[in-house]
Amino acid sequence: MAKAKLLKEGDSVPDITLTGAGNRPVRLRDLVGGKVLVVYFYPKDESPGCTAQACGLRDQYEDFVAAGAEVVGISGDSVASHERFASKHRLPFVLLSDEKGEAREAFGVPPSLLGLIPGRVTFVVDRAGVIRHTFESQLRVGEHVRSALELVRTLAGEGSAAPRTSVAE
Repeated sequence: MAKAKLLKEGDSVPDITLTGAGNRPVRLRDLVGGKVLVVYFYPKDESPGCTAQACGLRDQYEDFVAAGAEVVGISGDSVASHERFASKHRLPFVLLSDEKGEAREAFGVPPSLLGLIPGRVTFVVDRAGVIRHTFESQLRVGEHVRSALELVRTLAGEGSAAPRTSVAE
């Protein structure tokens, strides 16, 4: 099977169902509509970069909510791992388990660091389910938060901003 290309501005959010807290199924498309979604893929719970990114999103979470957005984190870790991670760092947003890598494949999230670890990519999805921004960087974890919040505020303020270009490192 060919590797899927990284989704970009103008693509629709894939219709996938992952496992959330309490082992409940969460259909990503069901989260679209009422709010802008910030969907971020990260390599691993409790790794230094992932913890910094999650805590950055936590610290700005009320700003995302005030601008009409919801944050969703996705990694290959188990639900139990996510629950410990969220509890330890007081993460108020949704974490979904992608143990089979189906969401990574559907979004086309590539591995990084010579293919040894899963990639880090953030997508901003508008209320219509259209990806409006893609940010890919393994190292600049803080930029994922700043970049996403900037676009969420633009979408909230203008209603329908033009799609942005991808940023990659």
